[in-house]
Amino acid sequence: MSSPVPSPSSTRPQKPTRGKKRKTCGFDSDNTTDDKDFIPDKPDDEEESDDEDHRDDMDLENDVKYTIPKDLRSRRISRGLVSKTVHIFSRRSQKTYRKRYWQRYSHLVNTFVWPFFCLSSFTQSNQIRYYGNASNGLSNSIMGPIWSCTETTKKFRDEYCNKWVFPEWIPSEKDWRCISNSNAEKYLPQEMVSPAFTCSREGIKEHAPLHRMKRFEGLPPDPKRWDMMFYTGGPVWAMDWCPTPDGAPANQYAAIYSHKDLDHQHRINKLYTEPGLIQIWNLGQLHPPSPPGLAYGIAQDKGFVWNLKWCPGGAWELPTTNRKAPHMPRLGLLAASSSDGHISIYSLPHPDAVLARGKPTATGEPIIYQVQAVITLKRGSFKANHDEKATQVLSMDWLPVKPHNILAAGFYDGTVVLWDLSSRSALQRVRDPDRSHTLFPYHCFMAHDNGARALSFCHASRDLMVTAGDDRMVKMWDLRRTWEPCQSFKRFLSTEAAWPLHWAGVFVSQESTYGTFGQHGLNYFDSGYLGFKPLFLVPRKGTMWSLSISDWLNTAVTSDSLGDVIMVLLPNLFNNPCYLKRSIDRRFDKAGEGTEEGSGSTGIGSAHTSLTYRETATKYYLHYHDMDMTTFKNVQNRAPWKHMQASEVKGGLDLDLMPLASINKIRMNPNLCAQSWVLSGGQAGLVRAHCLSAMNSSHINKMVQDSQAQFNAMFMQNTADSQGDASAVRHTTEKL
Repeated sequence: MSSPVPSPSSTRPQKPTRGKKRKTCGFDSDNTTDDKDFIPDKPDDEEESDDEDHRDDMDLENDVKYTIPKDLRSRRISRGLVSKTVHIFSRRSQKTYRKRYWQRYSHLVNTFVWPFFCLSSFTQSNQIRYYGNASNGLSNSIMGPIWSCTETTKKFRDEYCNKWVFPEWIPSEKDWRCISNSNAEKYLPQEMVSPAFTCSREGIKEHAPLHRMKRFEGLPPDPKRWDMMFYTGGPVWAMDWCPTPDGAPANQYAAIYSHKDLDHQHRINKLYTEPGLIQIWNLGQLHPPSPPGLAYGIAQDKGFVWNLKWCPGGAWELPTTNRKAPHMPRLGLLAASSSDGHISIYSLPHPDAVLARGKPTATGEPIIYQVQAVITLKRGSFKANHDEKATQVLSMDWLPVKPHNILAAGFYDGTVVLWDLSSRSALQRVRDPDRSHTLFPYHCFMAHDNGARALSFCHASRDLMVTAGDDRMVKMWDLRRTWEPCQSFKRFLSTEAAWPLHWAGVFVSQESTYGTFGQHGLNYFDSGYLGFKPLFLVPRKGTMWSLSISDWLNTAVTSDSLGDVIMVLLPNLFNNPCYLKRSIDRRFDKAGEGTEEGSGSTGIGSAHTSLTYRETATKYYLHYHDMDMTTFKNVQNRAPWKHMQASEVKGGLDLDLMPLASINKIRMNPNLCAQSWVLSGGQAGLVRAHCLSAMNSSHINKMVQDSQAQFNAMFMQNTADSQGDASAVRHTTEKL
């Protein structure tokens, strides 16, 4: 059989056409003549065959599988995930695609919840042009993103935060034993009296005498600025606010840990077991503020504590809740990482409930309890306990979205460990002979070559996490694929990291060890979703020890070894940061460095430099310079702002002098009714609470009132309206 002879037209070479482009078919056309790829929609009642269904599922899964290559933005644009084109597949209609996408593969796109949830809000806010100035003196273009963040945070918390979790962990009288003053003394910090200090407030002319406070004593709030102070007895290295429901008429509590000795140095590569005290402080409702007081202390023999973390939501209940004895109303769930390599979770009751059922103590004496933890988190497994290989816990975080059942910790050997607190597996949850419970992890992975110094969940996803280690690496992880990081950056040594709700990136505070002068401080790293370059927000001379971000106010606060507390108003980071001009206009020094007459350079450069606390406290005192945070009007001509501008590039750093002025921890209040309050504590053991009252606005106040009305309607209680007014903070050492 002969082969067919090709026609002359088919063998003749085609003349190339230049300057002509074939017309592209319309992807969304309903006309079969205009769209060669047109496939009519199937009726809803029409069923697909098994082969077709399986083929479509495999094709769709390959397209939406979450992998982050180096050039993530270009890959996502090519798939239609970032561009404004509404359909991704030309072979399937938009309606059918969306239906199958969410029904069958929603578990594959949980990672994309946080960007799209926030992106829709800020896409609308970008279309709004803000003109003029707000009542606090700032431009409306700066305050606009803050108002958008407040609304987004409220919607997100209502939808993605649980109202009640872990109902089996209710505090019981049987687990709380009040100990006598003589037995409690070994747990208390050793310093009985604070170092001398004074405070100067911008705009207030008053004589500022030197003050000293006794251990566990607090000063009444300032009548004009409302800032308050109390003395914990030792260096503060762990601190956290107790979360409360939106609109709840609740007192604000803070968990604080202070080291016993101000001169004691610890090695992070060794384990310690020694007595210590976790302090629970009552700061009142803060509107108006009341004098702070120590509610009670938790004595423990597991060593010192580097991290304290409350359960982010669903653990608080009303103090008037009727509980059948021996149970008590629950204040919250507190996780504490101790230097023996373990993490203990305590179920804490409201102070009034535990004091009413406890033994009375002498007036003025602290009330100390020995408490049995509801569960202890350890590494290893029930057949291979790793206590002999345990290392210190350097970082810790609690899953901020429901069901709040995951707790993560970073260890000195670079390992990140994850525990499922809701697990009932007999392989993970073990009951010890002393009737206590131990939980072993469900997942571990090696995140860094050395200590995992910082760790934070993404506030909008249970599958995303950022870690920073002593190998100078910052890594972003998808917890479903931990064999390699999604993104990694090599920078300086990091101290803390935070992944806020609204932005597709992380904030990292850094040490000054490997940093170029003036080039370390607070940095923002994009996750790769938008492909932006890193943004340098706050330059500092000393080590930036702590970082805290408020999702309500879209604001970050930092503290460093020089005693500076800097507040930064974050821009809309869905816009390219390269177009952000004069970032200094968005940050404010909440305190200023001052020098009294006669305080020269004694001890600096001399033959003997004060290294111990006793010698330093004898020669120097702390001087707080508070900026007036009730308004930002004319801020660039005010002394604290000018001091901040000058200190970012000039000034000396004395490494031989004991850092008595260092502020080691700072935390912004996560609760809606007290969102403008900041808590900071440092090496001297003095803790200050101060209010950013200029950040309050009618927009936020209305949201607070609506939340209070909703809470009152649910629980039939009347609460007073809350309004805030107070000021700022920073302190330094000066010669006495």
